[in-house]
Amino acid sequence: MRHFIAIISIVLFFFTSCKKDSDPLYNPAVKADLSVEFDNIAGSSDLALNTGSYTNSSGEVFTVTKLKYYVSNFVLTNTNGTVYTVPQDSSYFLIDESNEATHEVELHLPEGEYKTLQFIVGVDSLRSTKSSSERTGVLDPATTAADMYWNENEGYVFFNVEGTSSSSTTADKSFQYHIGGYGGSTSATFNNLKTVTLDLTQRGVAQVKSGRHSDVHLMTDVLKFFDGNTQINIATHPVVMFDDFSVTIADNFNGMFRHDHTHND
Repeated sequence: MRHFIAIISIVLFFFTSCKKDSDPLYNPAVKADLSVEFDNIAGSSDLALNTGSYTNSSGEVFTVTKLKYYVSNFVLTNTNGTVYTVPQDSSYFLIDESNEATHEVELHLPEGEYKTLQFIVGVDSLRSTKSSSERTGVLDPATTAADMYWNENEGYVFFNVEGTSSSSTTADKSFQYHIGGYGGSTSATFNNLKTVTLDLTQRGVAQVKSGRHSDVHLMTDVLKFFDGNTQINIATHPVVMFDDFSVTIADNFNGMFRHDHTHND
């Protein structure tokens, strides 16, 4: 009898183990959706176009009237070490503070738990040099990207922030920062593409599963645009376009983004 019970126990253990392996929590062969929300802020305050008043570390008071930027080339790392690169054709987004519908981007990736999120601020050189037929939607200079594109060699404006400040030395007290540059195609230029990598483990990994909803909530702090690796003074540099000082400003991009929390429903 004891021998019979032992055999039954072994069979049950084997069956249970096999069932667990054939029915994993996550199936990498199945794709599911992940939302990444870009919440634009200024320090501890929500960013309010035209009405919000903010102060940078130089003591300059300013108001933002426009904030638009590209994020692209998303790459995520699973907790098991697997790296997934979102297909390029599905990996370009234009965040526009004036259009709430653009603040949340949708990614389609294999089921799993993801511990890091990586993306580029800007539009990479490969896409920037493709024909217009391959630069549609948010990359179309004739429509959505009309104020986010210079020309073939200079490419796209990666980060566009405009506003007013009493510290500005322009006649109308405005400031304009249009930061871009992918390296150029017909002649060499500076390269202001920046890669941002965020650790999700401290505030919640993304549990991507079919039938569920996972939302990674990021904060984009405009104050860090002025007060990152280098302090940007509006009085000294009220307007920066396609020039050498844009490289200094682009070095502040990485510090602007932080992971606030993750919703896994």
